[in-house]
Amino acid sequence: MDASSMLDAPAATIAEAVRSGQVTAVNVLEAHLQRIAERDEQVGAFTRVLVQRARDEAAAVDAHPDRASLPLAGVPIAIKDNVAVEDLPTGNGSEALDGHHAAADDLVVARLREAGAVIVGVTRCPELCVFGNTDDATGVSRNPWDPTRITGGSSGGSAAAVAAGLVPLAHASDGMGSIRIPAAANGLVGFKPGRGVVPVDGDLDGQHWYGMTQHGPLATTVEDLAIGLDVMAGLDRFRGIGEPERTLRIAVSTAPPAPGIIIGRQQRDAVARTAQALRDAGHTVVQADPPYDTTAVIDLLVRWTAGTAKDVEDLDADSSMLQRRTRTHAAVGRVLRRLRPVRESQADRWKAKVDAFFGGYDLLLTPAMTMAPPQGHGWSSRGWLVNVIQGLRWVPFASAWNLAELPAAAVPAGLDDLRMPLSVQVVAPRHREDDLMAVLRLLERVQPWQRHPV
Repeated sequence: MDASSMLDAPAATIAEAVRSGQVTAVNVLEAHLQRIAERDEQVGAFTRVLVQRARDEAAAVDAHPDRASLPLAGVPIAIKDNVAVEDLPTGNGSEALDGHHAAADDLVVARLREAGAVIVGVTRCPELCVFGNTDDATGVSRNPWDPTRITGGSSGGSAAAVAAGLVPLAHASDGMGSIRIPAAANGLVGFKPGRGVVPVDGDLDGQHWYGMTQHGPLATTVEDLAIGLDVMAGLDRFRGIGEPERTLRIAVSTAPPAPGIIIGRQQRDAVARTAQALRDAGHTVVQADPPYDTTAVIDLLVRWTAGTAKDVEDLDADSSMLQRRTRTHAAVGRVLRRLRPVRESQADRWKAKVDAFFGGYDLLLTPAMTMAPPQGHGWSSRGWLVNVIQGLRWVPFASAWNLAELPAAAVPAGLDDLRMPLSVQVVAPRHREDDLMAVLRLLERVQPWQRHPV
């Protein structure tokens, strides 16, 4: 089998071909490295491509005595620049850090390697992963569907890498929507598990951004998503999940989570089409709005900004070298945590409200975006308020579920009139990742999507 046939193939297909010996991990890697060399100058997904290290890893996969058991055998994968990769600096998209090299892989990275994945590089993220647009001091990640548009963030480099076919699967993280936003913008499936499924900072009770941040995968197929999530979580659970085996009661809502937000017609229509597809599949779908409230918005703002202030302190960042928008964000966080110290009881109030809401429903369906990804780059040079308002106008539906610590996913729902991806968000109750994965399987069958731009 020619390794070039593995370009644009799903991760599951690549892994099976490497496990069976139809193709070598080395040849698969070389094909992907060639594509990265050809395309990434325009896409800007990677800050660092690990050519020789990846070649060594691919050769080790080919020589692995138990290669046939590796779930990601020979799969090229990208890692977001906010987790430790052994002997590399963890940049967090910032020049303000001292660039110290990691002594060891983060547990999530180690699990991917152990599963046979070949780490080809580190992907771009906005400084300290704060904003929903991905440009850092070294460059910009551009949307492969339209390079004049943003990729979203903060996992925008990872999403661009997968959408452009540079890798079939990528690591991402989500503290305010940073898996689901770039998944939606780039026509991918992205899965944020609930708290405690995937380790954060090597700890199953990780406290990054006060517990709001989770790791997860970005992919073009649900099977790849399930494999990636299983590996990151150290489980053998999600790969075996098929479509729902019982009738689900699904709430659908296009109500904005805060005043003044306008949702585009095509985004509303995508939700309506998806809701009808779920009805046609035999599920009960009813209109019901989540209990959004102003207090939860305030609590989110405090955790988002105070979490960044804590990152600046914990990472020993040189504040004078931070981007203006990040410096302001951290300063706002320092003020807000004095005025409203972060307490678990604040999140508990919101969790109780959404748990009561989900007492009547198995899933919630909402828009993932209010409009197509904005055009223009250079957001890192713009002011803090401009960046905050842009995110609130464009992707307001994601962050509530970080505060609630619930599983949530973005799934493609066709293309708009501009030939840009449409997407919907599906949210599940606490500890119900299985139902969420099952519905993604169903939607992939009844509402299939274009995996890459033409």
